Amino acid sequence: MGLMIAFIFRVVINALALAAAAWIIPGITVSAAPSSDQTLGTVLAYLVVGLVFGLVNAVVRPVVSLLSMPITCLTLGLFTLVINAAMLMLTSWLTQYLPMGLKVDTFFWDAVLGALIISIISALVGWMTPPKR
Repeated sequence: MGLMIAFIFRVVINALALAAAAWIIPGITVSAAPSSDQTLGTVLAYLVVGLVFGLVNAVVRPVVSLLSMPITCLTLGLFTLVINAAMLMLTSWLTQYLPMGLKVDTFFWDAVLGALIISIISALVGWMTPPKR
């Protein structure tokens, strides 16, 4: 049961980080899910996009990080920000096939700044959570 709660907590953290990035950066938008209640549709859209973003980070990101290890070492870790932005763009592409979705306008400013905001918020929330036993 503890793993399921941790997974749901991580999806909620991703959704909140994506909401903050969409609020700060005008080039990042999340379209609401079709629902009779607009607020419910928006919350559901952020949760679904957070779930897709978490799955992309769990499945694709380790492979990309491993393959890009030489350039990451050469840039002293700054290339990790480009990888995070690419994962955000991949999430945007994957969610275009859903009734709700994430839209990132441009890679360089919108995706990179969005990835920076999401990383900072995820790190801050991760520090505030109690450690696993």
